[in-house]
Amino acid sequence: MKYSLFKKFLAIILFSLFFTWFQPCPGFCAQDVQTGAHPDAGTAMDRDKTSIDMLLSISALEKTLKRRIAEKKKLVLKTGSETQKKELIMELKQLDEQLNGARSDFERIATGIDTGLFSGKKDDKFDWKKEVLSLLEPGIKEIKRMTVTARKKTKLRDELEYYKNLAAISHNASRNIAGLIAKTSNPELKKDLEALVPEWKSIEDQIQSKLQVTRMQLETMKAGEKSLIESSRISIKKFFRTRGLYLFLALVSCIFVIFFLRFLFNFLKKMIPGYNAEYKPFHIRAFELFSRIFTLIMSVFALILVFYIFEDWVLLSLSIVFLMGLGWAAKHTLPRFWQQSRLMLNIGAVREGERIVYQGIPWMVKSINLFTYLENPYIGLNIRIPIEELFGKTSRAFHPDEPWFPCRKDEWVVLSDGTWGHVTGICPETVELMMTGGAKKTYQTADFLGLSPLNLSANFRLKIPFGIGYDHQKEATGEILEKMHSFVRTNLDKQGYSKGLLNLRVEFNEAGASSLDLVIIADFKGEMAPLYRRISRLIQKICVDACTEYNWDIPFPQLSVHTKLLPS
Repeated sequence: MKYSLFKKFLAIILFSLFFTWFQPCPGFCAQDVQTGAHPDAGTAMDRDKTSIDMLLSISALEKTLKRRIAEKKKLVLKTGSETQKKELIMELKQLDEQLNGARSDFERIATGIDTGLFSGKKDDKFDWKKEVLSLLEPGIKEIKRMTVTARKKTKLRDELEYYKNLAAISHNASRNIAGLIAKTSNPELKKDLEALVPEWKSIEDQIQSKLQVTRMQLETMKAGEKSLIESSRISIKKFFRTRGLYLFLALVSCIFVIFFLRFLFNFLKKMIPGYNAEYKPFHIRAFELFSRIFTLIMSVFALILVFYIFEDWVLLSLSIVFLMGLGWAAKHTLPRFWQQSRLMLNIGAVREGERIVYQGIPWMVKSINLFTYLENPYIGLNIRIPIEELFGKTSRAFHPDEPWFPCRKDEWVVLSDGTWGHVTGICPETVELMMTGGAKKTYQTADFLGLSPLNLSANFRLKIPFGIGYDHQKEATGEILEKMHSFVRTNLDKQGYSKGLLNLRVEFNEAGASSLDLVIIADFKGEMAPLYRRISRLIQKICVDACTEYNWDIPFPQLSVHTKLLPS
């Protein structure tokens, strides 16, 4: 009852397709229906006449074979040679087989069907290889059924060529015997040759009969063939009425089961405590993993159940073989599935809410699922990666003050290779810097981090070394430091940089080989970062101006050569 209702429901869905299937065959017309005539009536009458002629020929062949069998039996009784008796018995066996074949051909032509279909079914011997591959048997039989016409036609063509060759050979044999009889004058030899004539005549008639039967079967198959378009239309119509319909129902069943179970599990999940937590607890994760596995199992079960209900053993066996193949493959990937399950349950080496380094960048793990979401909270980047990318990695808890990236977009940095520029773009793959003048330079993100970026956008310090001559040794650690400090401060104020200046110090650095080295230490606010190089050059200029103002000597490296005078 349920099956009948289900078919009615599907008939409504597939009404448009069914409508095209029930169109009348184009081979008939209204006039043929009224008169009872068929367009192939003349061809059928010709085939009947040919069949009668073939039956008469086969009947004559049977009489000849029976006569030859009787003659061979008499010879078996008369001969005294064991070797000749064995040969005669073999010939009798062949003649019996030929007679049985002629009778089968007679029945086949008379009935118009293959009488072998009504033969008793043979008991197959047990073969463990066939038992192992028994699930593939329905699929193989289906392929053989689909190609039975083509294979039978090929077989008949091969038989036709075979019998043509035999007919030519047997005709040559009979002609050779007749030629020898006409040429010989020996009565005994002529008698022996004439004894061969009936046998070879029978063989030639039998081969001609087989040739005609094979040719007739091949012509019958060709006459019954339909055009490619018509046969394709019939095949497609049959497919959508049977196997195509079952596949459609199986697909609909799988989709229905998946959506229904997902809706059911989502509804049940909302009733479990901890559902709305930022990082889901273990029992929620275990429930989600169970729901995925259960949904997969039930969708596969629905697929197999549809094929079982409609008793389509071909699709059912192919589905089972496919699932067995998946199971065999899963045996080798089971450790991966186990590792994925641990990660999804948040009990693996990588866990939600912890810090992980991926492709050289630190990330915070936001959520772990079949696809994992990572976030860098400092620069606002988010990426999605498959869960397999987490294999072999480890996350850790982090302190809120830990750095996540050395800079943000629109900040200024100095790299260890000497590059100084404005960060105009940051992404997981590259970092782009704009240098003064508008030129842009792009780094791989991992390479950028490897160059130890110095971020100037918070605050930065300039340390400008400067040397004076040893002639000012007395004032170098006191008066000169004070004057240099005042002079630098005053000139920075004049240039408008005092608002960004946080601290300024002038200190004695060291006594060099040819100069007394001072160092000007200036701390600036981050907003002065775009003027980093300009301020450095300006301080150097101010120092030179101070030396000019106070008549301080600026030394240059000197080379002293000491010579020893030798006595004359």
